[in-house]
Amino acid sequence: GPMLIEFNIPVDLELLAKENPEIRMGGRHTPKDCLSPHKVAVIIPFRNRQEHLKYWLYYLHPILQRQQLDYGIYVINQAGDGMFNRAKLLNIGFQEALKDYDYNCFVFSDVDLIPMDDHNAYRCFPQPRHISVAMDKFGFSLPYVQYFGGVSALSKQQFLTINGFPNNYWGWGGEDDDIYNRWE
Repeated sequence: GPMLIEFNIPVDLELLAKENPEIRMGGRHTPKDCLSPHKVAVIIPFRNRQEHLKYWLYYLHPILQRQQLDYGIYVINQAGDGMFNRAKLLNIGFQEALKDYDYNCFVFSDVDLIPMDDHNAYRCFPQPRHISVAMDKFGFSLPYVQYFGGVSALSKQQFLTINGFPNNYWGWGGEDDDIYNRWE
């Protein structure tokens, strides 16, 4: 249900480990009480946003565990000060995650988007799914109907069908619209 999200709690890796003892090295979790059909790799494109990442992990690990997901979190860092290439990082994350495990679902998430309700399903569906459909920075509505940015979920087959994200978008924006158009 609805969650209270606060950013005044001091969060560090020690607290994350203490509050999430079931998380294995590398951000992996497998439910011990069931065999989850959802093998989810969460891919986060990243650069210089350590505080955002700590809060993202603090709030998302419990949500993903309550959803009984077999999951791994992959933070894909772009070094240097050049233009950010979110799409390329997401493609790299897809490839790296598959080296670890046979995931059947990929959730691509910006590090600054934390759900305010834990009923947001972090899993895949028969069609690609835009998960962050109401963001506070947009007044809890989408800037336009085709918006597919922020947090989205694609199955392994859906990702392969559209040949991943386009690598030619530098800076912020554009790659998510391209993905929407590729699937339509």
